[in-house]
Order: sequence, then C-alpha cells, then structure tokens
Amino acid sequence: MDTIDIEILKCLRENARMKASAIGERINLSVSAVTERIHKLETSGIIRQYTVLVDQKAIGNDVVALMEVDLEHPRYYDAFSRMVENNPSIVSCHYLTGDYDFMLKIVTDSSANLERIHRDVKSFEGVCNTKTYFVLSTMKDDITVLPKAENK
Repeated sequence: MDTIDIEILKCLRENARMKASAIGERINLSVSAVTERIHKLETSGIIRQYTVLVDQKAIGNDVVALMEVDLEHPRYYDAFSRMVENNPSIVSCHYLTGDYDFMLKIVTDSSANLERIHRDVKSFEGVCNTKTYFVLSTMKDDITVLPKAENK
C-alpha cells in the first residue's frame, strides 16, 4: 500500500459510493487505475466491506451507554460472546485487560430499553460485575484509522 492507495481510502472513507472518476479527478489518476487499485485493496482484505452510517438520533436511538463487564471465570467467555453477538443494541464489544473483561457500547431508543439490556447482561450466567456510563455527547466516532502517508 502506497500513498495513492491511502488517498483512495480517504476518498472512500468520506463516501464509499464515490465514483472512480471522481476519485481519479481528486488524486490525478485514471479511472482504470483507480478501479484496479480499489480491486486490489478489496482482494487483499484491506477493504473488508462497504456500509452505511445511519444517524442514530434521526431514527430514534438517542440513548448511548458504555458498560464494563466482568466475568467470574474465562469459561463463560464463549457464551457471553454469543449473547453479545445476538443483541442488536450492543453495537461494539471489546475484550480488555484491567479490572473488567469487556467494554460494551449500547445504542437504544429509551432508558427503559437500556434498563432491560442492563438487566439481561447483569443476569447473564458468569457475569459478576458491571459498571455502566451514560454517554452525554460524542465528540468523535471514527470507525476506521488510515495509515499516515509516508513522504517519499
């Protein structure tokens, strides 16, 4: 991956539906060269998927919380992971070092639903401790980090 690939990725991060002609115009590359590079980025696995970012507040999901979860034993890891995967309101889950085992990001439409999810997680077999934080506002929520372009 070189600086041109990084510039292509910047364009696609801004708008995954950007046409190859618009990308080529922006970075001074032919449409066929842009298309070929995008294809290589896809087949190499650097581009995993294209998606849409939905404004959660616009669709009524204006409650966001972070929940730290501690399991009493690692044998509960697989079952807990499956529960997380099957809950559409849990939008991210990170396995951690430190006092807690997991950090969950929960997005839902009401404090009542957050309470239900909170109860479901707390009562899940193997969960021994949780700590929950309401998110008041989000200043940054990037979903991808691109490498810095090297000066050549």
